[in-house]
Amino acid sequence: MGGRRFLPTGRVEHRIAKAEVVELLHVGESPPAKVEAITENVSPQGARVIADSVCAPGKVVRLNAPEEHLKLSARVVYCQRLDERKFAIGLQLEERVEAWQKPFRS
Repeated sequence: MGGRRFLPTGRVEHRIAKAEVVELLHVGESPPAKVEAITENVSPQGARVIADSVCAPGKVVRLNAPEEHLKLSARVVYCQRLDERKFAIGLQLEERVEAWQKPFRS
């Protein structure tokens, strides 16, 4: 299969645990809704974030990660309720970000 191995989750690449405060801006809304979230894990192609509000699968969001100086477009793959006030949101990045899996830069 071309050297790439699929993980049991269906993902091609391994994600690493990384907690970082990020912002999700809902594209196409006026004014754009801004949601603060925390990453749970990341890969060069995606991330799982925890937020206080629901986000519909298929929705395009702008992901701002200030500590990494990243501003990325992403598509919501899933939104899973964790409890009454928390949601896990799976994001697929529109472009690869190799630097996200490296230690923070000073």
